[in-house]
Amino acid sequence: MDTNGFSNGGSTQGKPIKCKAAVAWGPSEPLVMEEVAVAPPERMEVRIKVLFTSICHTDLSFWKGENELQRRFPRILGHEAAGVVESVGEGVDDLVPGDHVVPIFNGECGSCAYCNSTATNLCESARVNAFKSTMTLDNGTRFSVVDQSTGARRPVYHFLNTSTFAEYTVLDSACAVKINPAAPLEKMCLLSCGISTGVGAAWNTANVSKGSTVAIFGLGAVGLAVAEGARIRGAAKIIGVDINPEKFTKGKEMGITDFVNSKACGKPVHEVIREMTDGGVDYSFECTGILDVLRESFVSTHDGWGLTVLLGIHPTPRTLPLHPMELFHGRRIVGCTFGDFKGKTQLPLLVDQCMEGEVKINFDGFITHEMPFSEIREAFRLLEEGKSLRCVLRL
Repeated sequence: MDTNGFSNGGSTQGKPIKCKAAVAWGPSEPLVMEEVAVAPPERMEVRIKVLFTSICHTDLSFWKGENELQRRFPRILGHEAAGVVESVGEGVDDLVPGDHVVPIFNGECGSCAYCNSTATNLCESARVNAFKSTMTLDNGTRFSVVDQSTGARRPVYHFLNTSTFAEYTVLDSACAVKINPAAPLEKMCLLSCGISTGVGAAWNTANVSKGSTVAIFGLGAVGLAVAEGARIRGAAKIIGVDINPEKFTKGKEMGITDFVNSKACGKPVHEVIREMTDGGVDYSFECTGILDVLRESFVSTHDGWGLTVLLGIHPTPRTLPLHPMELFHGRRIVGCTFGDFKGKTQLPLLVDQCMEGEVKINFDGFITHEMPFSEIREAFRLLEEGKSLRCVLRL
């Protein structure tokens, strides 16, 4: 069926689609379930039907508009999802309608100098960019909505190359990863961000070794994913640090062996950790985005070889809380994007390994709630109040 030039049934390829989307109209304004028009994909783009999406603290931060320079409204947030390709644009030869895909915010075009390098997982054109709110091809949007105050149709902006809080979305093909069709999409959606980022930080960025010691600062989904990665690698001691002792039970499930409540330990956390580990941990992971915590994470590592991996999203403008001369003592610090996974190249293999039992990631442990898409406001509330890790929404 075709209505006023928009398709909402039958063959949809090449036509705009009307569908439901949770639109953010302004900082901290309640998300509004709107009928949006989703344009067909242009060259090197794909349109996917989103079947599952989940909510991350990054969505919460952008919804609140915490960084004024990154505000752009109206906008469709969301970057953890899984779905099925509905149609592809000109030039796309690695995806076809019906393919099962996971959107990724840090894309891989496969042809630039970055994609051809083994030293990075960034891409020249499709890398994560928190300031980007349009499509790569033409700096336009593929979403539009009727403004209720004027009656005029206006563009709706994109988010982190993905915009998954919609029944349909358009991505650069570099940001759509084809996966095994037998894989459960309600679990695979977590590979769009949280699990890939944390597990990859342990495997790819730090290369955690068997028998090593690890400290994780911040036990949200990313921190617990780091614990999963460290557990799978055989770390001997995995210390979880958080201000909320209620997170320790879930932490044990994910492989954390020891806990430090930074509000109740009576001395600087790094002193506690050094005492627990005979001088400091081999690897620390900062997952909070708080500079004082980053400092504690850095000095909690063993001098001579300690490595700190920065995963938290920090406010601008701020600088590293360390003196350059401290690096001469052998401690190192490095940032990590998307777990240093090359998304289109490496995620399909990870999915296959999970399906075959070669890699045992506890996906179920991260999913604390499941709800229909219509209850997205409640899902935001649960995350904001610290009552959920990942809430998976069914579209």
